[in-house]
Amino acid sequence: MDLAELRALIAVVDLGSYQGAARALGVSRTTLRRQVASLEARAGVPLLEAGRQGVVPTEAGRLLARQGATMMQEAGALLASIRECGQEPSGTLRVCMPVGLPPQVLAPLVAALRSQHPRLSFEVRFSDDPLGEARSDIDLAVHFGVDPPRGNWISHVVMGVREWLLASPSYLERRGTPRTVEELRGHDLLVWSPPGEDARVWRTSAGMSFSVEPVLVATDIHFVRHCCLAGVGIGRLPDALVPDPGVPEGSLVPVMSETVRHERALRVSVPAALAEIPKLKMVVELARRFAREI
Repeated sequence: MDLAELRALIAVVDLGSYQGAARALGVSRTTLRRQVASLEARAGVPLLEAGRQGVVPTEAGRLLARQGATMMQEAGALLASIRECGQEPSGTLRVCMPVGLPPQVLAPLVAALRSQHPRLSFEVRFSDDPLGEARSDIDLAVHFGVDPPRGNWISHVVMGVREWLLASPSYLERRGTPRTVEELRGHDLLVWSPPGEDARVWRTSAGMSFSVEPVLVATDIHFVRHCCLAGVGIGRLPDALVPDPGVPEGSLVPVMSETVRHERALRVSVPAALAEIPKLKMVVELARRFAREI
C-alpha cells in the first residue's frame, strides 16, 4: 500500500476537507485528490463522500483510516528504531500519566533522564485514563493495573503500590477509629476512582467485596490524599509512603491496615509498534531502576 496515499486519506478524514488536508501536508489540492482517488481505485470502494459538514468518510473509509493510522505509526517507529541505533537518545518523548502521581517523585525521574540524556525532551500530559488516550499521540502510558492492558501494548510492571485506608489523626480523634467494616461505613469516606472500576465497591485483604457510600470520589490521587490531610475523612488510595514536602511525618496514619488493603501494580506500557525504539526501551528500564530505589 502506498503510504503517501494512505497519509492523504487520513488527513482528509481528520480535517474534513481536501483543502485543509492539502495545506497540512504541504501539497496541492489536485495532488491530494489524485492520491485519494488512486487509493479508492486500489480499494475498489468509495472511501470519502460529501456531507453537510464537509468531506466525510464512508464506513470503508473510516476503517481504512483507523487501521492506516496504526500502519503509519508502525512505519514511523521502524524508521525511528533504525535511525536511532547506536546513537544518543534524542527527540521528544510523549508521556501520558494518571492524574495525581506525586510530583516530588516524578521531578527527580525527569531530572535523572535529562542528566543522562540531555538531547531528550519531554511532552507530559495527565489523564484520568492514560490507556484511553489516542495511541498515535503517546509513546509511553503510565497507569495502574494488575493485568497487562488488552490490545497492542507492551507492558512492564515498574513497582507494586499498596492501596489502603489513610486518615489524619485529627479526624480520628474527632470521629473515632473504625475497627470493622460496619463501623467503617459510618465514617466520611473518600476514594480514588481508577478507570473502569466502581469506586463504591471496596474489598478486604481476604478478597471479600463490600459496598460503601463515599462523600468524595475523585480521579486525582493527590487530591484525595490532601483531603485526608485536611481532615475531611478516611481515604482509600494507593500510597507508596512517599513523604509530602512540607508535611510533618505522622500527618496521615493507616486505618484498618490488616483488613482493607491490596496491592496495585504501577505499569509503563508502550504501543507495540514503538516497543523496539531504543530510547523507549532505555526510559522504561531507567524508570524501573528508579522505582526500586524509592
